[in-house]
Amino acid sequence: MSMNNFQLEEHPHQRLNILTGEWVLVSPHRTKRPWQGKVEKVNKEPLPAYDAACYLCPGNSRMGGDVNPDYKAPFAFTNDFGALMADTPAGEVLTDNLLHARGVKGTCRVICFSPRHDLTLPLLDTADIRKVITLWLEEYRQLSADPAIKYIQIFENKGDIMGCSNPHPHGQIWATSDIPAELIKETSHQKKYYDATGKSLLESYVTLELEKQERIVCENEHFVALVPFWAVWPFETMIVSKRHVPDMTHFTEAEHMALADILKRLTIKYDNLFETSFPYSAGMHQAPVNDGAHPEWHWHMHFYPPLLRSASVKKFMVGYELLASPQRDITPEWAAKKLQSLPEAHYSL
Repeated sequence: MSMNNFQLEEHPHQRLNILTGEWVLVSPHRTKRPWQGKVEKVNKEPLPAYDAACYLCPGNSRMGGDVNPDYKAPFAFTNDFGALMADTPAGEVLTDNLLHARGVKGTCRVICFSPRHDLTLPLLDTADIRKVITLWLEEYRQLSADPAIKYIQIFENKGDIMGCSNPHPHGQIWATSDIPAELIKETSHQKKYYDATGKSLLESYVTLELEKQERIVCENEHFVALVPFWAVWPFETMIVSKRHVPDMTHFTEAEHMALADILKRLTIKYDNLFETSFPYSAGMHQAPVNDGAHPEWHWHMHFYPPLLRSASVKKFMVGYELLASPQRDITPEWAAKKLQSLPEAHYSL
């Protein structure tokens, strides 16, 4: 087949993730296949503003026995059953260069976005999302003050389909004494580009995307939300700051307000796509802390939603995806146009 006949929207091809160096298989011709697979149950029952049985609502007891204050704004506490512990003893196991383990220290924090049990990010006022960002920033600064901490991951798992154990809108922050694998990859590829060009990899990428206007979902003065050229999940997106900054502590007040704005607009579009409270795992990627200067790093936030064709049909990562390479059917360009076309007023209001 000649190169003149090759078309991204028609033919199987691979796309390079410039942040990780990994390839993604895209198979656009498969969108025509019928679906006879698993259909998820969709819970359409509205949540109450307060749930007496919820361990995240104000004034309620948590599973560990502590009682939440009667909080009126975003609220943070140390996870009663965190995956990391601050007092893990130092230690390492190495046997015949085959069995290798080492201790890791850290802490896990829970961030309740609102005292309201029923208000997810797209349903919060922009000013209230700004309060969440303020708490994220306070937590980030406090956690990074510990020299043993090397990376701080701010994230949200939304929806029971993503394994979220409590519907009260909340996120988490894990601070660890090591730099996780995904961040090692992203650091390496950003540094390689920065050392070669003196520029931020994502700043150059965003400039190109804004010129082409093929994968942009929405934007404002300071941020752009787009479907990455290398996206794996059907409606995967990424928010990127237009200004090259390594982490959120460098944002101005105007940028914090703009981040609140684009978070609300993007998550409303997600909910409007299938008229459901749209599930996803989302998280910020920013420079490691207490690890020297990282001028190559550019703040961004990933959104990985599992839904494929409707509120009840999800994308499964199985077979070839687990054993060989990630694969997607609908193209990132099609997904971006679909999300871009959706209204920015929530369907339920």
